[in-house]
Amino acid sequence: WAWEFDRDFVELIVQCARERNLTTFQIQHQNLEEILSRVVAREVNFRFVVDRASDEDERFLPLARHILHQFRSSNGISAPRPVNPLDLQQEAADKATMHMRFLSAGIDVPHTLLLPPAADAATVDLPPSEMEKLGRRFFIKPANTTGGGIGVISGAKSVEEILQARLTHKNDKYLVQETVKPAYLGDARAWFRVFYAFGIIIPCWWDDQTHVYDELTPEEEGTYGLERLRPVTARIHEICRLDFFSTELVYTVDSKIVAVDYVNDICDMRPRSKFRDGVPDAVIRAIVVRLCEFIGKI
Repeated sequence: WAWEFDRDFVELIVQCARERNLTTFQIQHQNLEEILSRVVAREVNFRFVVDRASDEDERFLPLARHILHQFRSSNGISAPRPVNPLDLQQEAADKATMHMRFLSAGIDVPHTLLLPPAADAATVDLPPSEMEKLGRRFFIKPANTTGGGIGVISGAKSVEEILQARLTHKNDKYLVQETVKPAYLGDARAWFRVFYAFGIIIPCWWDDQTHVYDELTPEEEGTYGLERLRPVTARIHEICRLDFFSTELVYTVDSKIVAVDYVNDICDMRPRSKFRDGVPDAVIRAIVVRLCEFIGKI
């Protein structure tokens, strides 16, 4: 791991593992080169590897790629089992790919225009009829460069904004999407971030404007008819095949469940007790316990 704000999450994993007689080892900048050389030389091995670093620091990529190669070439026998294997993680992070797979699977998604990279097609055809379907204001998103909202433009209104945005990441595909409007359930916007973690599904209220989480109780699921969040998330898991991810789902005014941010493959696990926009502590603990149970059973 490399991100300083992962410390609480890592410490909770270590504690939970210790309670279940599982040993842990932390790979960080200071021991990365040594561990890589020892893994390549087969002087050290791990049963499982949780990669929280290679997505943001390319220095960790050689280790992640080597572990993936070991896992794929050995059919998982006596090789580390990566949580969220790198190849599946990179595939799931491509919003254009996931958009098409969601459509094929019958999952409701926003009306979207998929545009090729500007490096491959300097101009694109944007007919007035298609622009009209997007509504007065829409989102412009690079397909791959969107971690933490990087590169996303909200409230766009013109073709000129689309053409200009494509020049920001010339080698990336772009999605231009309608703005999905949530229903209100009580006083809350019906916008949810749902976690899939090693076989369990944990839906949370998540306000897209404030980014503040709240736990979704079983009573609220029943009262508002939100049980459908779970089968949609399970279907997304079948598509992306990741062990641990989150997705953003919106309950709309016409009672649809619409996926608006498809697969978040590296979940921000900052705790609500320390950060206003953090994940509820009880949710993080449930995810960590499930991780340790998952590892302990295999």
